[in-house]
Amino acid sequence: MKIVIIGAGNVGTNLQYAFARKGIRAELVSSRDKNALNALSGEGQGELYIYAVADKALAEVAAQVHAPKALHLHTSGTVPVCVFGDDKPHAGILYFFQSFSKANLIDDWSAIPCFIEGRNIDDVAAIYSLAQNLTSRIYECNQHDRERLHVAGVFANNYTNLMYRIAKEVLKGTQIPFAALLPLIDQTAAKVHTLSPHDAQTGPAQRGDIDVIAHQEELLASLPNGEFSAEELRQVYQALAALIGKVRTHQALPTESE
Repeated sequence: MKIVIIGAGNVGTNLQYAFARKGIRAELVSSRDKNALNALSGEGQGELYIYAVADKALAEVAAQVHAPKALHLHTSGTVPVCVFGDDKPHAGILYFFQSFSKANLIDDWSAIPCFIEGRNIDDVAAIYSLAQNLTSRIYECNQHDRERLHVAGVFANNYTNLMYRIAKEVLKGTQIPFAALLPLIDQTAAKVHTLSPHDAQTGPAQRGDIDVIAHQEELLASLPNGEFSAEELRQVYQALAALIGKVRTHQALPTESE
């Protein structure tokens, strides 16, 4: 089977690398190269096209490839299958739930979950067979559930990484390197393998320690502006502390049956 990956960014580059490690050749084409995209159309040009491009560009890029007999897949967690028009009767989704970077190619995909969807049962079977080359953790997933999963991933990954950026910003002007936080970061991530996030929650907001919270808000407000302003840092801290405190207080209240 001739596989063409359209999109030479983080996901596309990692996919090509992963297939290559399994002895599967996949051609990598830039989504910005219109001549290369036009050359992909027609008989014999490809049997499987994987579109690893930004969500906002997916419809435009897919429309440039005319291969009605091929299977067309995208890797987005939010875009529905119908982004592929009627000229692509065989289409689906191959969504590997992981954070990818060209600077850190992933060698082992066996623990990465893959969520798939296809227009018909034959497409689903073909997508499942393809995903099996990289992982055994494969789940058929509809649009509703996949959108929820994507939002959950934004909180668990993207916003968590933003907290790391803020933490690094707070340490600027001190003699303490960001590396001093790594054991804490690693332990926090490890805990949720055995505890629920609720049970793993700690800190002054979870304890209801209003004096510490007030002092730390003042400290943040006094920091020099950097990547984030002092007021932005204080507002983020205040909002998160209030949310943790609200949940803690609500759960501490007795119910009518108690």
